[in-house]
Formats: sequence, structure tokens, C-alpha cells
Amino acid sequence: MRRTAPRSRTSHIIGVHLYLEDADGRVLLGLRHPESAYAGGVHHFLAGHCERESAVACLVREAAEEAGLVIDPADVEFAHAVHLTDTPQAQPRLQLVFRARHWQGTPEVLEPDLCVGWDWWHPDDLPEPIVPYARAAIGSIRAGVPYSELGWE
Repeated sequence: MRRTAPRSRTSHIIGVHLYLEDADGRVLLGLRHPESAYAGGVHHFLAGHCERESAVACLVREAAEEAGLVIDPADVEFAHAVHLTDTPQAQPRLQLVFRARHWQGTPEVLEPDLCVGWDWWHPDDLPEPIVPYARAAIGSIRAGVPYSELGWE
């Protein structure tokens, strides 16, 4: 008889993240507002949760809403996925990271209650503090690794 893993009824949240490199190979990261519900005062990708939309549609929407960037969905490619849980009791999350090959606009703070500034960082000299899975994703993307897991026992 084949054993199967116990079924879990815990939903996984799907997050979508933008990996954007400028002409010098620097990565765009935002400094989250200190009072943000998630990762206050910490650097992170431009990101959001899917809201009954495709992951790429979410990415395009979030880029416009958060930073005033215009991205054509045809210019988006999958870069990395991180499946994580912050603690054994936390709701699991699947974080999808997409790279935009082209975009229009200069990043600007459009949601100051969530992000206080955008800046470009060399991947070998990332800021501190930074969301751990963002750091892991950047390293994995640079190494050509498409998938990683964090926090699972």
C-alpha cells in the first residue's frame, strides 16, 4: 500500500516580485516604510499579492501602482520561485520573481505608506537589512537556479 502525505488545507499565498536590473547590472529595491505590516524598515523587491489575476498581470499592475513603471507583459520572463514559510505556524507563501527586460519610467514612490524610497544596488553589495528571501532569490537568479525553499523543516 502506498502512503501519501497528510493533506493540508492551508492555502498558500502567491506573491509576485519584480527583479529589475539597470544598464550597470544593479537591482532595484525599495526601503519599506518603518510602520509597514510586513518587513518595516527593510529593503525588498517591488512586490504584491495576486488578486484574481495572472501573476504577470499582477506584476504589471504593481509596478505601475507602486513605482510608476510601465511594463509590457511581453517583456516579462520568469526568473525564480521561492517556496517559504517564516515559521512552522505561518501561512506558506510561493514567491514568484519575474524579470522585466524593458520598462518605461523612472521608479518613484507612489505608495509612501508602504515604501519610502527606491534605489539601485549592485548584487554583490546589497543593503542591510534586506528581506532574506529577496537576498536568496537575487543570488539564485545570478547563479541560474530557478527554485529555492526557505523555512521548511
